[in-house]
Amino acid sequence: MSNPNYVPPELVEKAREIDLPTYFEMFEPGQLKRLSSGVYCTNEHDSLKMSNGKWFWWSRGIGGKNAIDFLMKCRQYRFQDAVLLLTGGMTHDFTPSKSSLSTTKEAEKVLLLPPKNSSNDRVIQYLFGRGIDLKLIQDCIAEGVIYESARYHNAIFIGKDGNGTPRYAGCRSTTGSFKGDASGSDKRYSFRLLAKQPTDSVHLFEAAIDLLSYATYLKCQGKDYRAENLLSLSGVYQPQKNISESKIPASLELFLTEHPQIHTVILHLDNDRAGRISAAALKEIMRDRWEIIDDPPPRGKDFNDFLRLYLGVPAVKTGCEMVR
Repeated sequence: MSNPNYVPPELVEKAREIDLPTYFEMFEPGQLKRLSSGVYCTNEHDSLKMSNGKWFWWSRGIGGKNAIDFLMKCRQYRFQDAVLLLTGGMTHDFTPSKSSLSTTKEAEKVLLLPPKNSSNDRVIQYLFGRGIDLKLIQDCIAEGVIYESARYHNAIFIGKDGNGTPRYAGCRSTTGSFKGDASGSDKRYSFRLLAKQPTDSVHLFEAAIDLLSYATYLKCQGKDYRAENLLSLSGVYQPQKNISESKIPASLELFLTEHPQIHTVILHLDNDRAGRISAAALKEIMRDRWEIIDDPPPRGKDFNDFLRLYLGVPAVKTGCEMVR
């Protein structure tokens, strides 16, 4: 019987030759950002530095020599899965080149979902501990948009396209500070909970947990969150220094394209400097076509902060951070 975990040595050697900039060129070309000759970071994480074949993520204190190290340490891949991702479709004499990289850029991303755990107990405990409504958590699990990963027991937040196919997966540690996206994630299809009946507005959040916190708050107010479109950005929106040159976030732009009846966008972005700048930028660049309402959390940094204060749920200290 063949071993499903066996990877031919020649593929392992090929995978080890792929450095992190090459990985981003191949699989996430929109993320790679050149800082200077031979030095790179990503558009999303400027503390992730790559140079001379090595990389180091300064804000997390981890580093490595190649793309395999990155996938295992930062994306929670098993060694075999990392090798197969990096060498998938390659011939044994494959060598990354400009022509092959440009071809890969045009290929559609393939989402690699973290394997599911046999239960969702830790994710339920984690989200419930942050004040999220238990029935809401259970409904999301039943709908396949939240689950617990087998490795590290991360909370996985799924974004699906109009056909119900997963296209995005955000990973959030239930015990520490790790946050990241599964390889092949398309941020246009970020985590969302859409209204059961057509409506002409959409509520916008930075993160999935903020979205779930707002839905919980609506339930506390005796309202039905399923009557609203709730959309997350899967991270902080960063406008250009010249606001007029800024673009609408990818997930919001696609949503508005697919739902032309929307004429009101309610912003529930964070109360920190980044959130306030983002809200001001979106109000400026979108005001000609949509009604933009800025509705930040009444208290706290974000909507989970506000929900916790509203419910009297204390902050929970973990081994790596204070969960707010």
